[in-house]
Amino acid sequence: MKLTSSEIREKYLKFFENKKHVRISPAPLVLEGDATTLFTSAGMQPLIPYLKGESHPDGKRLCDSQPSLRLQDIEEVGDNRHTTFFEMLGNWSLGDYFKKEQLGWVLEFFTEELGLSKDKLWVSVFEGTKEVSRDNESYNRWIELGIPKEKIHFYGVDKNWWSRSGAPDRMPAGEIGGPDSEIFYDFGTPTHEGCHPNCDCGRFLEIGNSVFIQYEKQKDGSLKELPQKNVDFGGGLERIAMAVNDEPDMFNIDLFSPIINQLEKQLGVKYDSNDEVAKSLRIVADHIRAATFLITDGVRPDNKLQGYVLRRLLRRSATKTYLINKGFDSQDFRSLVRVVLNRYPEYFGSVDGDEIEKVVSGEILKFRWKIEKGFKDIEKQIIITGEFAFDLYQSYGFPLELTEEIAKDKGQEIDREIFKKEFERHKELSRTASAGMFKGGLAESGEDVIKLHTATHLLHASLRKVLGEHVSQKGSNITAERLRFDFSHTQKLTDDEIKRVEDLINGAIDAKLPVSCETKSLDEAIKEGALHFFAEKYGEKVKVYTVGDPEGEYFSKEVCGGPHVDNTSSIGRVRIIKQEKVGAGVMRIYVTNK
Repeated sequence: MKLTSSEIREKYLKFFENKKHVRISPAPLVLEGDATTLFTSAGMQPLIPYLKGESHPDGKRLCDSQPSLRLQDIEEVGDNRHTTFFEMLGNWSLGDYFKKEQLGWVLEFFTEELGLSKDKLWVSVFEGTKEVSRDNESYNRWIELGIPKEKIHFYGVDKNWWSRSGAPDRMPAGEIGGPDSEIFYDFGTPTHEGCHPNCDCGRFLEIGNSVFIQYEKQKDGSLKELPQKNVDFGGGLERIAMAVNDEPDMFNIDLFSPIINQLEKQLGVKYDSNDEVAKSLRIVADHIRAATFLITDGVRPDNKLQGYVLRRLLRRSATKTYLINKGFDSQDFRSLVRVVLNRYPEYFGSVDGDEIEKVVSGEILKFRWKIEKGFKDIEKQIIITGEFAFDLYQSYGFPLELTEEIAKDKGQEIDREIFKKEFERHKELSRTASAGMFKGGLAESGEDVIKLHTATHLLHASLRKVLGEHVSQKGSNITAERLRFDFSHTQKLTDDEIKRVEDLINGAIDAKLPVSCETKSLDEAIKEGALHFFAEKYGEKVKVYTVGDPEGEYFSKEVCGGPHVDNTSSIGRVRIIKQEKVGAGVMRIYVTNK
């Protein structure tokens, strides 16, 4: 059955809506208030509080299609199935149905809705550990559903266990996880003796994973069963489209073929899945798609964090096209962006395409200038060493591939090992400098973090009372030690203003005000006066947290995902420890309760 990717996405969402799931809005690629990660890398990431027991505004059965970005496989991009950006189709049970229903439904979707032959499907199941028994429940369910025993494979924690930290012994106290069961599509070839679903020969492709989140790590190192057992399913849209079309090369499916075709025309080459040019075309196609989504979500090229990733994606694309055709310029990249925008009307229907094209072409122009600067330095150099190649890379972002091409023209060969050694040394220095940067954030749910999360609401309300209602939240980061809060204001607070803000917060704490939560529509929340400075990131139903009396006099009322304390008295005395200007009209303030 030939289906477009859009048709597959819609079939999936409607299928689970018919199973009484609520279709929720996808989260942005950059999650507000979560400093533990650069990007949303899975559909479950924004749902962690609800998987741990908080009630979701839309109920216990949810589904969505989540744009995601993962960088751990970036060096693998260029083969026929790895990408940085992808869409993850997901469905969740928050303490409702479990293994029996989930495995039956996912098989029904693949075989009856998408028309995949059951003969083409293999599955994997968790083999168990000393702490967690073998998942015979899933095994027996697959047998009931007609999957032959020989097509059911057991694997250990490295393949069939999920938690954010990996294997059970690496989970910190308070983290949740559980066994999972994956479904694989069998392309038939290539094959070899001992071939199995998780080998790397290319025959099998994982198209879906049902995670059964049923354990929480305890302080003594043991795993305790959660009172709420959850299902978290994820299936890559691009991979499912490969299976539906029996196409082993992801870059031949409809989400990529228009980009590849445009590159063929502009570069004057042909896409042959087995040559080096094809590898470069895949890298460019993947990176320009990822870059377009990042820019749409507000990311701009920079030398730090998300901006650095975007810059790297664009510069790597520019390098690959330059090596094929030096005439490929920034205007050619603008037309590539337009192809991506046209391919995703579901996401880009109301987006300013001209702005995205300008961001891309501007970065490409800057990089081409750096390339020219690098060439001038190379012309002065007699022996092109690995150290010199790294200096060019560090100074201008000059790609190693280009330096190697020039060295070849001079009859020289660069020692890649020396370059690699310098690169690793530089990376280790960067890692040391940024140690701890991604600790904390709201993905943590420790007691200290929760206290400071509620203190953030008190701080926000107090700043507005002291400085004026122009104050609005621009970002936040919370660890167990302190909270960091960015807000709109043009100058640092005076000593008197700092004291007034601290007194207001501590007064609310001393008053032992209750903290309550109500679920309602965003429109209702706005009418009630709830602060809502990231409204575009909320669904139709929201949680409104009130400090004080929700129906009478309150100190703070704000739309938020939680979690929070029940009463302000548990926060402890707070004090402002630092403030700084971080941009035009944006101040940053640090608060602790230690």
